[in-house]
Amino acid sequence: MRDLDELFAGLAKSRFRSQFRLNAKDRDYLKSKGLETVLSHARDFVEKRLAAAEPRNDGKQTPFRGHPVFVAQHATACCCRGCLEKWHKIPQGRELSDAEQTYVCKVLERWLRIAVTDI
Repeated sequence: MRDLDELFAGLAKSRFRSQFRLNAKDRDYLKSKGLETVLSHARDFVEKRLAAAEPRNDGKQTPFRGHPVFVAQHATACCCRGCLEKWHKIPQGRELSDAEQTYVCKVLERWLRIAVTDI
């Protein structure tokens, strides 16, 4: 797991990661549901789609759009176990600990809070 300031500095330098933005539909969803509700969805997505030692369809389990958290996952490299290993130093092949799941959610929360200030 990495220092968030260091992580976000690296993500800002990535051409691919820095291209992600919330579209109007995602911004409206975030405004109408509220950040806390969207973050509860993030916790659920992390637990069900990312936390397993070998997630189903790993590398393809996170859509690029359809929910603000999906966009945040791609923007922060929290979309699959390969990206978690490369960007966050969380090894593949074992379940994510509670602390690692909390860390991933904090990364997603930070990105969503930044996205909200851009609205």
